[in-house]
Amino acid sequence: MRRLGLIGYPLGHSFSKKYYLDKFEREGIEDIAYDLYPLADITAFPSLYQRDGNFYGVNVTIPYKQDIIPYLDELSPEAKEMGAVNCIQIHNKDGKFYLKGFNTDAFGFEGSLLPLLKPQHKRALVFGNGGATKAVTYTLQKLGIPFQIVSRTKTAENLSYADLDEQLIRNTPLLINCTPLGTYPNVEECPDIPYEDISADHLLYDLIYNPEETLFLKQGKLRGATIKNGYEMLILQAEKNWEIWNQPQ
Repeated sequence: MRRLGLIGYPLGHSFSKKYYLDKFEREGIEDIAYDLYPLADITAFPSLYQRDGNFYGVNVTIPYKQDIIPYLDELSPEAKEMGAVNCIQIHNKDGKFYLKGFNTDAFGFEGSLLPLLKPQHKRALVFGNGGATKAVTYTLQKLGIPFQIVSRTKTAENLSYADLDEQLIRNTPLLINCTPLGTYPNVEECPDIPYEDISADHLLYDLIYNPEETLFLKQGKLRGATIKNGYEMLILQAEKNWEIWNQPQ
């Protein structure tokens, strides 16, 4: 039985496990198992795959997308540039392991964003500066869309929420939430921005997918903006993971 799984800590509800188990059932795949592996310390990672040589890939989630890198033999170009990994390909030849890290979050974000972009979406504000932001800003740079990151604390690189005024919101029609604000069960939370300045020219993208419509998205929809949650991004990155894991060794 070949093995796949998700590492992180803690691990509660997992999109990945449900997605892949449903996929295996739907496609009649019976020789692969996918499970959750909560690791309280990243140093436990090598023993996970070394004691069971049937592992050929894992997903990586919070808080280990950066901490995992020293345990890998190689990084794909996008993972190297972002400094974050969410997918690992494990090759095992005669008990000798070779691990390569990838970042498929950027692939998923780009694929779900591109069909919604219109000519006016030439500048972006990205809310939050955590791990998820890396995939978003990597993609914006790739697409040639200038952006500013907004976080709770103003720095030389980041704006603060207090810096957001009417003119900035009106002149920046692409708004992307990379914070956890609004995730179930805290559905009454949202980034503190002047929503009254949003118009039908705006596109609001929220990486959160539970609930389907966050308060951030509802505020945009109320004002005629185009809205998008992170569910399709997850689907696209999950399928990209599957493609990576099953590349010929």
